[in-house]
Amino acid sequence: MGCCFHLFLQPAVLLHGMSSFISFISWISVPGSPQICSCRVFQSTDLTSTVGYDNIIQHLNDGRKNCKEFEDFLKERAIIEEKYGKELINLSKKKPCGQTELNTLKRSLDVFKQQVDNVGQSHIQLAQTLREEAKKMEDFREKQKLHRKKIELIMEAIHKNRNLQYKKTMEAKRLYEQRCRDKDEAEQAVHRNANLVTQKQQEKLFLKLAQTKSALEDSDRSYQQNIAALEKIREEWQKEHIKACEFFETQECERINYFRSALWLHANQLSQDCVQNDDKYEEIRKSLEMCSIEKDIEFFVNLRKTGSLAPAPVVYENYYNAQRNATPVRSQAPVPISRRGPLPTPTSGPDDPDYVTVDGYSLIHH
Repeated sequence: MGCCFHLFLQPAVLLHGMSSFISFISWISVPGSPQICSCRVFQSTDLTSTVGYDNIIQHLNDGRKNCKEFEDFLKERAIIEEKYGKELINLSKKKPCGQTELNTLKRSLDVFKQQVDNVGQSHIQLAQTLREEAKKMEDFREKQKLHRKKIELIMEAIHKNRNLQYKKTMEAKRLYEQRCRDKDEAEQAVHRNANLVTQKQQEKLFLKLAQTKSALEDSDRSYQQNIAALEKIREEWQKEHIKACEFFETQECERINYFRSALWLHANQLSQDCVQNDDKYEEIRKSLEMCSIEKDIEFFVNLRKTGSLAPAPVVYENYYNAQRNATPVRSQAPVPISRRGPLPTPTSGPDDPDYVTVDGYSLIHH
């Protein structure tokens, strides 16, 4: 795989403008097809600058954030689907819906409520599927983060070492340039005072000149050593930078491809759920096709019929005509119902000794 991220490093390439960052991912295409890189604008002439590298890291962080947002979206959608599914199930089980219907329509309503329950179950299953997809996205995101962290630690160490050596080199250069000025001043002092000072003073001037030359040689040697060390570090940094960019490019390709596939799969899952729900609704329609209005009416008639004779007409009756034509009706005395016969008639008065005698039995003893 060719690398386009290492172009963030090359200082010799002309800077065209930050607007070209939009073309950063133009090399991403369908897996297996050639990858085309149009990125040419992420360089810096400053050796210590990390602006190009920082832009890449920022883009990768944004990509990871986007994956996290989609992961959270799936979790929220799962909550909605589960809640909706449970409410459908509760609705089908607890809410009356044509509970007094009879015969074929009653069977259709039973199918209707059962299929609504099934739709609720399918939404709960979809919620579980979405949670599983969110977990896969989380695992993918964390895996990329772990692998990327190793490369970032290497690059951070190299950047720190490079910047430290660059600082030492610039300090050696400053000292070298100061020694050059000291040596030039010492030479000028010797030439200016060649005929104006004593022999002893000339010796001092020549001694100082010799000292400045020696110091210049030391600083020049140190400066060159630091330059050599910095170049070695720069080459190592460039090598590791290119390797890091190649790794980041591969990782970004994987991320975009995984994200795209996850979105595609999510759309398919929603579409499949709709198709399956439509199959359930089709069962309702099939049941309704079997519903017969005539059979339901006939069933009700046979179940609740009360008779075929209608009430006679209510006619007008004249009150006076009814009294004139009426014949008296003798009422019969009610026949007493008793287990004993009638009492005997007394044959004596109260003053008679036999008054208290009944059938020869007297309550009075003489």
